Amino acid sequence: MTSVNSRNLPDEVHRDIVETAVKPQGRVKLGSLLAGIGCEAKLTDEEFAIFEDVRDRSLARSASFDE
Repeated sequence: MTSVNSRNLPDEVHRDIVETAVKPQGRVKLGSLLAGIGCEAKLTDEEFAIFEDVRDRSLARSASFDE
């Protein structure tokens, strides 16, 4: 594991360096992640047709919080 020593840095600069190092480069978006997985799957037309056949095509309903 690599280590870096830094001396005589103001606390604000040190904190900024650490936060930048551990912060993800961008927000992970679930839809993009799932779409990427789907693209990597390389489904055949027959396999894709199976998903189309079983897909729920009913309209979405509004959430109800009444009991």
